[in-house]
Formats: sequence, C-alpha cells, structure tokens
Amino acid sequence: MSFDFLLPDLGEGIAEGEIRKWLVKEGDAVQEHQSVLELETDKAVVEVPSPQGGIILKLAREEGEMVKVGEVLMVVGEAGEKAEARPKSVSVVGVLPEEEESAAPRAAKRPKSLSVVGALPEIEEAAAVLAMPAVRALAKEKSVSLDKIKGSGTGGSILREDVLKAVKLPSPEEDQYGAAERMPIRGLRKTIAKNLLLAQRTAAPVTEMDEADISELWSLREREKKPLQDKGIHLTFMPFFIKAVQHALMEFGDFNASVDEEREELIVKKYYNIGVAVDTAEGLIVPVIRNVEKKTIRELAEELQTLGKQARERTVKLETLKGSSFSITNFGTFGAVFATPIINYPDVAILGTGKITDKPWVKDNQITIRKVLPLSLTFDHRVNDGAGAAKFLTRLVAYLEDPASLFIESA
Repeated sequence: MSFDFLLPDLGEGIAEGEIRKWLVKEGDAVQEHQSVLELETDKAVVEVPSPQGGIILKLAREEGEMVKVGEVLMVVGEAGEKAEARPKSVSVVGVLPEEEESAAPRAAKRPKSLSVVGALPEIEEAAAVLAMPAVRALAKEKSVSLDKIKGSGTGGSILREDVLKAVKLPSPEEDQYGAAERMPIRGLRKTIAKNLLLAQRTAAPVTEMDEADISELWSLREREKKPLQDKGIHLTFMPFFIKAVQHALMEFGDFNASVDEEREELIVKKYYNIGVAVDTAEGLIVPVIRNVEKKTIRELAEELQTLGKQARERTVKLETLKGSSFSITNFGTFGAVFATPIINYPDVAILGTGKITDKPWVKDNQITIRKVLPLSLTFDHRVNDGAGAAKFLTRLVAYLEDPASLFIESA
C-alpha cells in the first residue's frame, strides 16, 4: 500500500525549506530511515530520512522548490504499484497529474465563439489561462501575472514550476530606471534579516573601539603555526581572540549574559560559549564553541577548523548554532578596520576584530612599528555603559598584548 511522505516537523521553529538536492529518483528502492533529500532551511542544510521503506513512485517536488511542513515530498509504494492509481487526496500538494490532464482537454474543446466579445468573463478567463487553484494561489503570493507565463503542462496549462521559474527571471519593467531582477529573500538570508531586526528592536546597541599591539602574539603564532600545520591543524588568531575574550568575560560577567524581557532580569551566564561568525555563500552563520574555559588553544583551533568547514558546506548541526553567551566576528579578514557589528541575539555584546596592520606605536617611550589589531565592541546599553565597556576592552587588550598571561591562567 502506497503512502504520501510529508515534510515532517524538523523542530527549531522551521516551517519550510528549499529542496537543495534529491538523493533518490523515481523507481528507486528506499530503506526505512534512509536519507532521501537535502533540505535547506533558514538555519542549515539537513538530510531528511524516509519514515519507511518501499519503491519511490513519484517525486512530488523538484530541486529548488520551497516546501512547507506537512506538504507532500514524494509517494512511496510497493514494487509494481503505479503513482497514477493514487486517490485524489494527494492533491494536498497542489496539481494532480490526472486533474491537470482532464482540465486541459476541456479547455481545448471549448468553442472559439466563447472568446468573442460578449462571452462570460469567467469562461473567457478559464480558456485563456489554464492553471489549477493551487498554482493561481502561488502566482498571487509571488506577484506573478499568469497571462505572461507560457505553460509547460498538458494543453499549455501552467504548472507550479512555471510560476517559480518566472519569479527568478529578470523583470526590467519593474524598475523605472533600468533593468532589474527580483530575487526572493529566503533560507539563511531570511533568517539573518529576521535575527538582525530582532536584535535591533530588543537592544540599545552602542559600539566602543580600541586598538591592541599584538606584536608578541603575532610572533607566538608564527612560531607555533608550522608544528600544528604538520599535524593538519590551521592555527589562526581566532583561538587566541576567543581565549582572551573568555578571560575578560570571567572578570566582567555582565557582558556574558542575556536579558529576560518578561521578568526584566539579567541572566549572567556561568559558562563561556563563544559564537564565531563564518562567512558562507548564503551569508553569515554563527556556530558556537561550547565551554571555551575547558579547552586549549590547540583544541579551539581544531574545533574552529571543523565548524568552519561544516558551516561553509551547510552541514553544521542545528544545535551547534544555538546557545552562545558572547560572539566574535572577524571582518578584518576582508580588509575592514573598524565596524559596528550587530549583537547576536540574545547575547548582550559582540566583538569585532579588524585588519591587522603595521603602525607607528609608542613603546618604552620610543616610536616603533608594531602589529596593531583594531577592536570594535558593540554592547547593549540597557545592561552596560561606556565605562564598563572601556574596562572590558582594556582588560581584553591586556590579554592580547601579553599572550603569556593566557597560558598562565588558561586550561
């Protein structure tokens, strides 16, 4: 007996996703719990398993399509069974093949006299545009005019896929100043937009800046980089930044916190879970390194390397993107010096690190050239003020300028 495989509730508030890749095709035998497709949600790319085994009779959606929780992904049945034999209840997904085929001949057989002046409007519209109600609803949602789409279905009927393709096409007439293209905001970019607006609405962000002479840290990394590289570990400055932040947070706990809006309470975290922003093709992802206080520089470097790869490949687990108590973003990698990073909600502070440059610096009453790191600390002014931020940055700078102190106090 065949069954409809619906997109299950994946948790984490995920309501829809885009089919990134089918891992099976029609006619394949599938085992219970076997992954059948890659789904790109607004948080990560996840593999969706089949709830039971059987033969894939029909893939209800194509790669690149958006599908909501509860909608049909595919039809699975027994060997020899045909998808066409399924009852019309399958129409929960949209267009039924048998319905589409039956609709087209009726439209094709309509007498031409119905399209002349005086014909009933609804009859004329039905003859002009062939599309099922679900397709019309999708076109309305996407602001696409059906009469401008060439249908690829039977008898020229317009399918869901035709509407989605039309959304992706350039629409020069929509901009009075020249050619333009409308691109849907969805997936990770949609989540980023929602979270950034949420952070701005729920916090009073202020950014304070400073600089650190990290010449000693630069030399330390240069010495240790080659031995670790021989072991397959890429040592960047980020593990040192993370460890320095952790120690500064231990002294200034109100930066390692979140706000309970309903109870009007500050929740000071006794753990140090540092989120690190990773640039991907779709936008920034912030995987979280947990319990930093229990990890060495080497362990942090290994974990950063693994999480960075997973983030760029969109294979990072959903739970890895949750639970930060403070975050760091390194825009210096792209040449930026100072910035005003937006707090990663529900944290109350985020540190931005800029481009390391050689600058004239006064040391021991003499002007010399040093390696200087720009720092940008954005914090929630409801929780902290400028004086507190200055003290936090001063302590952070002290750790970065004297990296030996990290190893004296660190795990």
